[in-house]
Amino acid sequence: MAATLAVCAPGLSRAAPDSAAGLVADMHAGRLAPDDLVRRYSARIAQVDAGPGGLHAILALNPDAAQQAAALARMRRVPGPLYGLPIVVKDNIETRDDLPTTAGSLALAGNVSHRDAPVIALLRAAGAIVLGKANLSEWANFRSAHASSGWSAVGGLTHNPHDRARTACGSSAGSAVAVAAGLAPAAIGTETDGSITCPASVNGIVGLKPTVGLVSRSGIVPISASQDTAGPLTRTVRDAALLLGVIAGSDPDDPATAAADRHHADYLAGLRPDALRGRRIGVIRFAQGGNPDVRVLFEAALARLRDGGAILVDIPAFDSSAIDGPELTVLLSEFRAGLNAYLAHTPAAVTVRDLPALIAFNRAHADREMPWFGQDLFERAQDAPALSDPAYTTARDTARRLAGAQGIDAMLAHDHLDALVAPTIGPAWMTDPVLGDRPGDGTGAGSLAAVAGYPHLSVPMGQVRGLPVGLSFIGPAWSEATLLALGYGFEQASAPVQATAQAGDR
Repeated sequence: MAATLAVCAPGLSRAAPDSAAGLVADMHAGRLAPDDLVRRYSARIAQVDAGPGGLHAILALNPDAAQQAAALARMRRVPGPLYGLPIVVKDNIETRDDLPTTAGSLALAGNVSHRDAPVIALLRAAGAIVLGKANLSEWANFRSAHASSGWSAVGGLTHNPHDRARTACGSSAGSAVAVAAGLAPAAIGTETDGSITCPASVNGIVGLKPTVGLVSRSGIVPISASQDTAGPLTRTVRDAALLLGVIAGSDPDDPATAAADRHHADYLAGLRPDALRGRRIGVIRFAQGGNPDVRVLFEAALARLRDGGAILVDIPAFDSSAIDGPELTVLLSEFRAGLNAYLAHTPAAVTVRDLPALIAFNRAHADREMPWFGQDLFERAQDAPALSDPAYTTARDTARRLAGAQGIDAMLAHDHLDALVAPTIGPAWMTDPVLGDRPGDGTGAGSLAAVAGYPHLSVPMGQVRGLPVGLSFIGPAWSEATLLALGYGFEQASAPVQATAQAGDR
């Protein structure tokens, strides 16, 4: 197994050097300059990310980042809670910089909009600097059911820094690896079903998928209006709370966010070491999978929760298989509608204006776009029900009911629980471009939160033979403050444990 890369910007020697909150505090205090920090991270990217042996997490650096950082450094008044913080952005999110938003596809190579998505505008207003764009699973992993996570025609394959032969998961692969490998102190990813939490888990960092509607989706290449959301990927729970407090809020162009301002909270306020005390947490053992080492880690994590004062309640088994069909119908229908609307408003340099044109583009450029897997999901989306079709609306309502009211909500109602916990997913599997992703043993309950539109926080739980595994905290809609508090309490309880024994040794 390859050695784990350092996870700090070179030359920074203070405690927790890659903590976003710590870096911002240093810059506010004048101990560190924003332009110096940008230079250090840029050097780190050049050192470990680029070239044939690199991680390939970063698609492109922002050519104006150093200039923007220097301008901040010259300001007499130090602005914003993210003052001078370099952030990597997944390349399905528009920025005003001279960078295309490609979603990993050659078809969007000319998609230079020169406009910030609202989530990026909020980050800049808080003092953050867009350091660059991160690689991703092409089209956010919704082109083929046989895709390999972290691969795009634009950026190639993003590698897991803990073992380059294994997956970085997707679709926010580059965003997660950038944080895990010390290429940036924080990143923004997006999730439809697992695309923030899975990369966070297998790369050993914190990832938060917010409630759908807490964060604007405008200016983001879409998959599903029902399930899409942007969210933070960070080294610590405090950093995730810091970023969420900045990016949460309503957007008149995204009707799903109409209630966001009412539910926006002071996410940092509840981060106390004793946050677990007296909390009632449901244990989803049916989602722990079959890996014996993951089970050992999970039991150790449950012990840490109990030691912190949490009251644990086992949740009866729940069969989520009936959700899969309706969810796919929803994603296929909403993808076609959302993508056609997005492509219709891209710059003139983008020649594909709808899904049929995109399918034709991929066929014409199959040697570069489809060397490993095809576009079966695109083709199925072409034949999916329209949004006005009862087949779509029935599937949408069924999926939401099974995952929400009859799923997470019903589990939480059992003994008046505050949240649910389960392993996020098993250790990173071997990358296989021929057969695609093969995660295996059924670990995790994240799809329930994704389909319901509820928040899902993954924090590092420990490692299996050097490979990180995350612990998921799942709650009802708008419960981000609770989940972050619980995650922080768990994070502070002790350092993550290791599961290194062979299964036969126990």
